[in-house]
Amino acid sequence: MKTKCKQHRHVINSISSLLLLFVSFLANAQLKGGHILGGMGLQAGTQSPENTLVVYVPGYFYGASTLRDSNGDIAVRNPDINMFVTGAGVSWVSDFKILGANYGATALFAVASNKIEGNNVNIDGSLAFTDTYLVPVQLGWHKKRADFVFSYQIYLPTGKYKAGATDNSGLGMFMNEFSVGTTLFFNDKKTFHFATMASYEINGKKKDTDIKTGDILSFEGGLGKTFYFLNAEKTAPVSILNAGLIYYLQYKVTNDKIPIGPIVWQGEKDHVAALGAEVNFLHLKSKSTIGLRWLGEIDAVNRFQGNTFFVTLAHIFSTKKE
Repeated sequence: MKTKCKQHRHVINSISSLLLLFVSFLANAQLKGGHILGGMGLQAGTQSPENTLVVYVPGYFYGASTLRDSNGDIAVRNPDINMFVTGAGVSWVSDFKILGANYGATALFAVASNKIEGNNVNIDGSLAFTDTYLVPVQLGWHKKRADFVFSYQIYLPTGKYKAGATDNSGLGMFMNEFSVGTTLFFNDKKTFHFATMASYEINGKKKDTDIKTGDILSFEGGLGKTFYFLNAEKTAPVSILNAGLIYYLQYKVTNDKIPIGPIVWQGEKDHVAALGAEVNFLHLKSKSTIGLRWLGEIDAVNRFQGNTFFVTLAHIFSTKKE
């Protein structure tokens, strides 16, 4: 009898959570994936040089100015919603070759303050450990006038998640993503370039539910110029500046699926575009870099529209054997 009561309560709690989540998405917003837009920009299709280990600290801030409906019109003005993510990451590129490409890998362990899942926000401003980002395979090719990169990403659901809860720090699902990109150089010195990267995210079901986020296609890149600052003797560079215009696009490719009893709610797919600017500075003696990105969103449908800011601090170590 006790077992049946527990099962009954579990069913009621599950239905209540699903109903709460369902209601939270009726106001013109689809479920979000793990891909953080704006993480790539200038030279997005270029892998770091071989035998390097980069330790980096990213700072991501997103502020929503409006919520857009299925026509792209304003459903909610000034929602006062933002999201902040930071953490510690490491990226390594070896001299080991696969199909003529250098093999590399990346890991990022992050915390988030507010987690946007659709048109609702979780965590209420406090920092919490969120989902883990891993790149077990990255392949990079360097040609005379173009670079190419292929990578496979995994998002592990290490952040807290319960359907309908207001203190979630993760998205509660495994996410697999495949990316291909290129950087094209318009001169022999490779100082004028255009890059684009396409990423396709395949999402699993959310923890303890049959809720499934649709597949997501993202494009990121930019058009930029590289400047070399020489020493007093004009014999060698002491620092490098990379600056230009950047963009991102994101489209929901397949519908979300939120089952409510015999009904599966799917809604209409969302999309967004953004334009902005990026500046990166590398000090060669200290082997330290700082990168700044800003993008303003346009043409959002069924999602928030706002501004994205990225700050990345990094230090480069050589792993080349002496």
